[in-house]
Amino acid sequence: MSNPNTPTLQGTRILSLALNLPGPAALMRCRDMGATCTKLEPPPRHGVPADPMGAYNPEAYQTMHQGLRTVHADLKTPEGQATLHAELASTDVLITSFRPSALRKLGLAWPELQARYPRLSLVEIVGAPGERAEEPGHDLTYLAEAGLVPSLELPPTLFADMAGALQASEAVLQCLLQRVESGTGSRREVALSQAAAWLALPRHWGLTRPEGAVGGAHAGYRVYRCADGRVAVAALEPHFAQSLCRAAGIEAADLKAMFAPEVHRAVAAFIGSQTRSQLDQLAIEHDVPLYTLAD
Repeated sequence: MSNPNTPTLQGTRILSLALNLPGPAALMRCRDMGATCTKLEPPPRHGVPADPMGAYNPEAYQTMHQGLRTVHADLKTPEGQATLHAELASTDVLITSFRPSALRKLGLAWPELQARYPRLSLVEIVGAPGERAEEPGHDLTYLAEAGLVPSLELPPTLFADMAGALQASEAVLQCLLQRVESGTGSRREVALSQAAAWLALPRHWGLTRPEGAVGGAHAGYRVYRCADGRVAVAALEPHFAQSLCRAAGIEAADLKAMFAPEVHRAVAAFIGSQTRSQLDQLAIEHDVPLYTLAD
C-alpha cells in the first residue's frame, strides 16, 4: 500500500527555462509536490540573476528558487546547448515561457524534442493561445482583456500570472498521467490570457458585478466601515445572514430582504457603531464569518 503522505511528484525531474513569474511559480508548486526541480537561466549579469525577477524583486526571486537547483547557460551558444541537452536527457517535463518562434530558433520546437526525447513532456507557458502566442503581453493586459481592470487602479496582485502558474503545474500532472498510459511524452499549452478568463468567469456570470450577490448587492457580503477601521463581512448563506441580523437587531425575513436598501443601511449603521474588537467577539459568539481590518 502506498503511503498517503508521499509527495505526489517524488522521483519526477522537471526542468524549467521560464523566467519572470509564471514559470518559476509553477516550478515552486512542483517542488512543493516533491519533484526534483532545476531552473536553467542565462548567466548572471554583474552578480544579478538574468531572470528579470531577480532585479525587480530579489525577495520574490529567492522565495521561488529556494530548494531548486539553478544551472546557468547561454542557449545561443554551442556550450549552452550542450548543457541544456545534458539536462534534458534525464528530464521528465520541460517548462518554457518563450514564444514559439524563439523555441524553434533554439531547436526546442515540439517535433524536435519529441523525436529526440520520446518520454519528455513539454509545458509551454504563452501569453495567448494558438496563433496569438507571438503577441506581446503581460499580466495587466490579460486581465484587461478578461474584464478584470474596471478602473484606473492596478489589480492588487498578478492574477493571470499566478493562475497561469497553477494551470502549468496542473499541466505537468496531466502530462505525467498521460505518459503512464501511452509511454510517451506529450505537450500542453498554458495561455495566461485563458488563465485570466478562467478567473473572470464569476464576473461574467454576474456574481461579482455590483448587482450580484457577491458584488455588493447582498448586505451580508460587503466591506463596511467600523468605528476604528474596516470589516469584510461574508455572511452570504441564509443561516450566516440571519446570525448577522440577529446580532445587529435587524429584521430580515428571508434572502430577498438582504438585497433591500433599508437592510443595507441598517447593517452599515450597526457595523459603523462597533469597534474591530467588538466585531471580532461578535463573530465568535454569533458564528458570523467576518474579518476586521485596520485602515
